[in-house]
Amino acid sequence: MGVSITFLGGTNTVTGSKYWLQHGKHNLLVDCGLFQGYKLLRLRNWTPLPVPPSDIQAVVLTHAHLDHSGYLPILVRDGFKGRVYATPGTRDLCGILLPDSGHLQEEDAAFANRHGFSKHSPAQPLYTRQDAVNCLHLIHPRAFTQVFEPLPGWRTTFFHAGHILGAASVLIEVAGHRVLFSGDLGRTDDLMFNPPDRAPAADTVLIESTYGDREHPKEHLLAELGPALQRLAARGGVAVIPVFAVGRAQALLHAINELKLAGAIPHALPVFLDSHMAIHTTQLAHSYPDEQRLSAAQLKALTHCATMVNTAEESKALAKRHGPMVILSASGMATGGRVLHHLALYASNKRNMIVLTGFQAPGTHGASLSNHTSPIRIHGRPVEVRAEVVQLQSASAHADATQLMAWLQTMPEAPRQTYIVHGEMNASDELRKRINHELGWRALVPEHGSTWPL
Repeated sequence: MGVSITFLGGTNTVTGSKYWLQHGKHNLLVDCGLFQGYKLLRLRNWTPLPVPPSDIQAVVLTHAHLDHSGYLPILVRDGFKGRVYATPGTRDLCGILLPDSGHLQEEDAAFANRHGFSKHSPAQPLYTRQDAVNCLHLIHPRAFTQVFEPLPGWRTTFFHAGHILGAASVLIEVAGHRVLFSGDLGRTDDLMFNPPDRAPAADTVLIESTYGDREHPKEHLLAELGPALQRLAARGGVAVIPVFAVGRAQALLHAINELKLAGAIPHALPVFLDSHMAIHTTQLAHSYPDEQRLSAAQLKALTHCATMVNTAEESKALAKRHGPMVILSASGMATGGRVLHHLALYASNKRNMIVLTGFQAPGTHGASLSNHTSPIRIHGRPVEVRAEVVQLQSASAHADATQLMAWLQTMPEAPRQTYIVHGEMNASDELRKRINHELGWRALVPEHGSTWPL
């Protein structure tokens, strides 16, 4: 019996990463992510997996972002009894992100029921905070470069991926096959995190392709963000910055602090971090200095350069303040959470600003804002967008196409097969063509639900 892989998510989209690896009577899932963006994709979260969760024997996580870990509470609720393996940083971040995600889904469902804009009566959360808490005890940390066996004979190793705290590429060696999962790869020039490790030798590679069809601009984040916030301060407006609570929020806080220290923006410009997840993640950064480029002083500054907004009441109180001010709030693609309330309040005033800080998956509010769509619908109501929309091109935490190619070329030898995953269709196909033409490797973009022998 050979080794096979089934693509249960993360194909022709940047969300829902789930890769089911089987050999004989043993199997495990690499990543366990939520689908986000288009409703057609989000509906997959409500559809049972083709394999019963009770039949999955183990899970290995590349990192804690919800498109890689956010389905775990459902998997456990629906019968998974095995162990989940992750790096220590990923374990700690899941302890923050997953319960908060369940809480936000409960809040959004309750808000929809109070205001009657859901098509379902009553609206239900995909999972609850308690569902998320129930899955955390199954997560067992393993250090980078330490070989471990999630199943007997399945030798597994984490390598630094440089994307966010704890992010890893995963090498699994089973039945004579070496399968490498890139996870989300960070940039070699990232503002906060160390670059990815060199790729180990493997027979089969799954490579992410979020930016597989484009290059990052040469402009530095500070040079791009500074003039925008200077314009905002001059006209006394409010900047709403949707941020990913893990990674992007901390990078933006660091950038804003550096801009203030350099005198590029007013030192007195008020900054608020309005995300329970982002606040706890910022505090957690101190525990993992070796994964980051920042000095001890810069890490300390992250928790002092903004006012931390912990409660819903404190968040609502921001509406009583006048500009100028900057509000960083999750989620990064404006798919839910407190940022939607801020957008509903501030998007219609041309004095204000909306700053988008990274890739915006199609079907999200962030993508609509990036495309200058107006009005957008928030909580069932149309909101005119008159605020200045700024799309930062230099804030991404993903490797661009050339950096992805460079990482592949660090492999000691060419793999027999390369699968292009975690990208929109054009991005994945463009990276496939580059791998074919420039490296001469076999590469393909798998279809959702397809199974391939290794």
